[in-house]
Amino acid sequence: MIRESEIFNHDHLGDQQLPEMMMNASIYTGKRGKHKIFIGMAPGVGKTYRMLEEGHALKHEGIDVVIGLLETHGRKETGDKAQGLEVVPTQQISREKLMLREMDTEAIIKRSPQLVLIDELAHTNVPGSSREKRYEDVEVILAAGIDVYSTMNVQHLESLNDVVARITGVVVRERVPDRILEEADEVVVVDVTPETLQERLLEGKIYAPQKIQQSLDNFFQRRNLIALRELALREVADNVEEEAIASTPKGQFCSIHERVLVCVSTYPNSVQLLRRGARLAGYMNAPLYVLFVAHPERFLTKEESLHIDTCEKLCKEFEGTFVRVTSSQIPKAIAEVAEKYHITQIVIGESQRSRWQIIFKGSLTQQLVSLLKNIDLHIIATEKTSSSKSR
Repeated sequence: MIRESEIFNHDHLGDQQLPEMMMNASIYTGKRGKHKIFIGMAPGVGKTYRMLEEGHALKHEGIDVVIGLLETHGRKETGDKAQGLEVVPTQQISREKLMLREMDTEAIIKRSPQLVLIDELAHTNVPGSSREKRYEDVEVILAAGIDVYSTMNVQHLESLNDVVARITGVVVRERVPDRILEEADEVVVVDVTPETLQERLLEGKIYAPQKIQQSLDNFFQRRNLIALRELALREVADNVEEEAIASTPKGQFCSIHERVLVCVSTYPNSVQLLRRGARLAGYMNAPLYVLFVAHPERFLTKEESLHIDTCEKLCKEFEGTFVRVTSSQIPKAIAEVAEKYHITQIVIGESQRSRWQIIFKGSLTQQLVSLLKNIDLHIIATEKTSSSKSR
């Protein structure tokens, strides 16, 4: 990425002036740097290697690329890949008689490259550093108009912390706010199969030999890796979908994720429909929505009201979202709700209308088909009552 803004010369500034300048960096550069994040399901998938590969490719194209912070964890392939790229020296911070190294954000800004590569976005800086977290350093660098490539694992995302703990039994202490991922200009999933990752672990390409078996027995169990991989892929798909929603004209958007909407009514078969819809959502690993459209000129009887309440309670048991709207045009109301929630699958019961009503007014199914785009319609057959059969 080539930074279009003019590079501001910091050489004449003293050390005391530099932090103040950084807070107003965007004033000098006129443009914020771009941020690309390489995300993976676990350590060892190849995020850092991929970042270094792209860094080399851009350097070959004439882009000024430096390494701001690299964590090889003793992995030879990663260390070898870093050869040939300039490294901005880290700063040394004294902590309890130890000298610890941290990324030197001020030195990076003074060097003012076009692109800086920064590993492990979720890292917590040594106490005494200018900022607590590495992602905060990255934000300062971006504000200075410098492009950043960074890496992180999906388990470090704040909103997934509880989910990851349930999956793996490990509570992740170092976390990155969701907004960092949302604000990134590009997010790339570095993906391998769980089997490939376990092979890398056994070959000693991820951890030292003494840690291999412990890792396989705990975090790197196949079921954990499968779940984490799905989280990583889904998270990026969410970001892509949000961008698509924002940039696509109304009515032309096609969802990436499946979302199931069940349309319930005062008919007793609504409970059956809801259960079928919940099973469908479960098969697709999709959010469940349940809709009841109330007619503005018709009051529900006590029995009907209790029936709808039962549907709402059942919806909550299935961890779904219950939606009530008031409209005299049921097909139109369903289509509007489907558009609002980006529904991909709609579940309805077969028509309860008589043959003459369908001839003169059309069935709900016919009207929905004409209103819906890129949505599958599931018509569930139900056992008819004796009164229905006699019509």
